[in-house]
Amino acid sequence: MKPADFRTKSSDELNDQLLALKKEQFNLRFQKASGQLENTARVGQVRRDIARIKTILGERARSAAN
Repeated sequence: MKPADFRTKSSDELNDQLLALKKEQFNLRFQKASGQLENTARVGQVRRDIARIKTILGERARSAAN
Protein backbone atom coordinates (compact mmCIF):
# COMPACT_ATOMS: atom_id res chain seq x y z
CA MET A 1 0.00 0.00 0.00
CA LYS A 2 1.16 3.52 -0.66
CA PRO A 3 1.65 6.10 2.10
CA ALA A 4 -1.08 8.28 0.59
CA ASP A 5 -3.56 5.44 1.10
CA PHE A 6 -2.60 5.19 4.76
CA ARG A 7 -2.83 8.95 5.31
CA THR A 8 -6.49 9.00 4.29
CA LYS A 9 -7.40 6.57 7.09
CA SER A 10 -8.20 7.52 10.66
CA SER A 11 -5.89 6.65 13.53
CA ASP A 12 -8.25 3.91 14.73
CA GLU A 13 -8.28 2.31 11.29
CA LEU A 14 -4.48 2.50 11.17
CA ASN A 15 -4.19 0.85 14.58
CA ASP A 16 -6.51 -1.94 13.44
CA GLN A 17 -4.51 -2.44 10.26
CA LEU A 18 -1.25 -2.38 12.24
CA LEU A 19 -2.55 -5.16 14.46
CA ALA A 20 -3.59 -7.22 11.43
CA LEU A 21 -0.21 -6.73 9.78
CA LYS A 22 1.63 -7.79 12.93
CA LYS A 23 -0.44 -10.97 13.05
CA GLU A 24 0.34 -11.61 9.40
CA GLN A 25 4.03 -11.01 10.04
CA PHE A 26 3.93 -13.53 12.89
CA ASN A 27 2.29 -16.14 10.63
CA LEU A 28 4.78 -15.47 7.84
CA ARG A 29 7.68 -16.02 10.24
CA PHE A 30 6.25 -19.40 11.23
CA GLN A 31 5.72 -20.36 7.58
CA LYS A 32 9.30 -19.39 6.79
CA ALA A 33 10.67 -21.42 9.70
CA SER A 34 8.69 -24.51 8.70
CA GLY A 35 9.56 -24.16 5.01
CA GLN A 36 5.98 -23.52 3.88
CA LEU A 37 6.44 -19.91 2.80
CA GLU A 38 5.73 -19.53 -0.92
CA ASN A 39 5.74 -15.75 -1.41
CA THR A 40 8.96 -14.61 0.25
CA ALA A 41 8.52 -11.02 -0.99
CA ARG A 42 5.42 -10.66 1.20
CA VAL A 43 7.62 -10.60 4.31
CA GLY A 44 9.30 -7.40 3.14
CA GLN A 45 6.01 -5.85 2.04
CA VAL A 46 4.48 -6.42 5.45
CA ARG A 47 7.53 -4.99 7.22
CA ARG A 48 7.44 -1.86 5.10
CA ASP A 49 3.69 -1.40 5.61
CA ILE A 50 4.15 -1.70 9.38
CA ALA A 51 6.91 0.92 9.25
CA ARG A 52 4.75 3.25 7.13
CA ILE A 53 1.83 3.01 9.55
CA LYS A 54 4.06 3.60 12.57
CA THR A 55 5.61 6.63 10.86
CA ILE A 56 2.23 8.17 10.07
CA LEU A 57 0.92 7.52 13.59
CA GLY A 58 4.08 9.11 15.02
CA GLU A 59 3.68 12.17 12.81
CA ARG A 60 0.11 12.57 13.96
CA ALA A 61 1.07 12.21 17.60
CA ARG A 62 3.82 14.83 17.27
CA SER A 63 1.55 17.28 15.48
CA ALA A 64 -1.15 16.80 18.13
CA ALA A 65 1.39 17.45 20.89
CA ASN A 66 2.36 20.80 19.37
